[in-house]
This record gives sequence, C-alpha cells and structure tokens, in this order.
Amino acid sequence: MATMVTMMLISVSSSLSVERRQQRPDTADYRHLLLTDAPLMDVRAPIEYEKGSFPSARNEPLMTNDEREQVGICYSEKGQEAAIELGHSLVNGSTKAERIRKWEDFCTSFPENGYLYCARGGLRSNIAREWIEEETGIRYPLVVGGHKALRRYLLDELDRSLDPIHSEFVMVCGKTGTGKTRALDQLQHCSIDLEGLANHRGSSFGSFPGDEQPSQIDFENTISIDLLKLLDAASVRRASASAVAAVPILVEDEGNRIGRCNLPPKLKNRMETCDGGIILIEETTESRVDVIFEDYVVDLQQQYVKRDGVEEGANLYQEFLLGSLKRIKNRLGGDRHEQVQQTMVAAFREQEVMGDSSLHRVWIATLLETYYDKMYDYQFDKRHGEVIFRGCRNDAIDWANSRYT
Repeated sequence: MATMVTMMLISVSSSLSVERRQQRPDTADYRHLLLTDAPLMDVRAPIEYEKGSFPSARNEPLMTNDEREQVGICYSEKGQEAAIELGHSLVNGSTKAERIRKWEDFCTSFPENGYLYCARGGLRSNIAREWIEEETGIRYPLVVGGHKALRRYLLDELDRSLDPIHSEFVMVCGKTGTGKTRALDQLQHCSIDLEGLANHRGSSFGSFPGDEQPSQIDFENTISIDLLKLLDAASVRRASASAVAAVPILVEDEGNRIGRCNLPPKLKNRMETCDGGIILIEETTESRVDVIFEDYVVDLQQQYVKRDGVEEGANLYQEFLLGSLKRIKNRLGGDRHEQVQQTMVAAFREQEVMGDSSLHRVWIATLLETYYDKMYDYQFDKRHGEVIFRGCRNDAIDWANSRYT
C-alpha cells in the first residue's frame, strides 16, 4: 500500500513538473535569449524568415507565402475579422494538423528553453500557441514583441557594442595569403570572423559553391550577437562589468562589402579608426602561395566535387575560377589577364591528364605579385593606426593570445 501511495505521489509530482515546464512565462529578456542561443520557433511566412531571422531560429510557419498574401489582401480590403476568417479557412483540416504536429515536435524537443514568435508577437504567434495548447495541452511561451523587438534590440546593442567606451578595434592586416582568417580562428575569444559570418572570403574568388550568403539582416544580426557575446564574456572574465575597460575586438581588414553583404556603416567607421592598433601579419610569397593553393585549389575543388560529383564538380569549379578571373580583367589589364588565363587553363589540363596540380601555383603567384600585392600596398598606405605587432602568423597568434586574455 505504501509503495502504491509513493508511486501515486511520484506520478502527481511528475505531472505537476511537466505542467510547470509547459507553462513557462513569455519573455522580453532578449539578452538572455541571444546569449544562450535559445531555440526559437519563427511562425512567420517563409518569405519573411528568408529576409532576416536569428541563428537559433527555425521557420515553422503558420501560413505559406501564398496564404499570407491572400490574407493580407483581404485585411486591406475587408478588415481584420474577415482576414482572420479567411486564414482559418485556408489553414484547416489536414493542413492545420500537419502544422500543429511540427510545432509540437519543436515544443517537445525544447521544453525548457524554447520560445515562439511572429513578426510583432501578436496575432499569428497567439493563434499558433492556442492551437498547440488545444491539441497538446502545451502552453508554449512567446517572445514579447516578436521579431521586430528582437531585431530592434540587436540594432541598439550593436550601437552599444561599437561605442568606444565598450570596445576598441584591433585590425588584423596582411597581404593576401598571409592567413589572417586562420589567425582569427585561433583567437576566437577576442575576435570576430566577418568573412565567416558573410560566408564569403571577401575577394573576386571568394564565394563558395552555391553562392549562399546570408541576407543583409541576418549578417547584421550575427555581427551584433557575436559582439554581444564577446563583450559579455570579457565582463565575466574581468569579474565586474562596471569595471571593464574597452574590450579589444580583433577583426580582419575588410572593404565595405564582403560579397553581397555590406558592413554596417558604424562598424566600418570604427574599424577605420584602428583605435586598438594594427597587427600586421607578414609571410613569404612561397608561404602565401601555399595558403591560397590549399584554400582555392584543394579545398574549394573538393567542395564542388562533394556537392556535384567528380565530373560535374570539376567542370563547375573550373568555370568558377575562370569566371572569377574574368571579373578582374579590367583591373588586371588585357595582356595580364590573357597570360593568367592561359596558365590557369594549362593547370587544369595538366591536373586532369597528369594528376599534377602544381601549375596552379604559377598563376596564384602571378596574381599575388602583379595584382593583389599592389592593391594591398595602396590600401594599407592610407590606413591610419599604430602597428602594435609585426611578424609571421604563428608569432602573431602567440602574441595576441598572451595580450588579449
């Protein structure tokens, strides 16, 4: 009898625990959501999600793009009540059941730390929550203010992070092939990899297979989140946020655009001040050719082959390199472009016939010495800021690790 009572009490306790877990309150603690990468269920239409969302968000829409458009037209012509009625008629029966199933999967996958949101935390998110609760008994919490509030928070936070009171920017400079991105990868506790966030290497040859870069809003959001995390981690390391001096942020020297992504103007302005100084990485031409060869010949071709198969991947890879070269033809000059193109084509042929890819090193060296180095020297001469370290990549990593802890 005692055992049965104990089991009943455990069952009741478990049920209450589940109930409490399912009835977490809505939140406006955007900082916590972003610092912890809380799972977020975005119930906006796919077209809205694709324009901009958050790294930890997953799109499980209440309405498709077409359904949203129909409801929007109805709303503008007949008002909210008619639009809601139309929405219910469009999302009904098996369609509604399938969407609720996906929502339930999300809710049960993240019972302790997930939230849902729509554009402004209003009609669509509340409808989704009501349907989830009606079918499953789970009352899932919302992000107060929805996407708009989170986005506004990140824009404000970006301004705060870029304030010289809170941060100073250390520019990581060096000629093409010195491995600046590789250095930043070893210094993640004090750096932001802008090229990584943009999914682009930043040059005419910089796109990856599929050319999939984030939307401008996504790019800006991830920059703001990374800065938020760096400053927060620094405040924790230094024990007291109120006592923290400006936090050094290492970033690679970039232009205004990385592929199709534009650097936020305030960020670009802060980078140009070089208020934290310049780390200048210097490597031999031979070492730089090795880096470019590994990144743009070995690794990039493997990515194309993995995506498209051996034959098609090799063909698309060749088209990509020749097309990238053509994009800088005017800046190279016709004769130089023709010379590099011939070497590149010969390198592809030798690689295919002989299995020898070493000829690729020749056109890489030519581009470095006759184009990229001259462009870099011109741009660096205009750079303001004190060079606080000059040396090879490995020494730069060791120096930065000892200085920025």
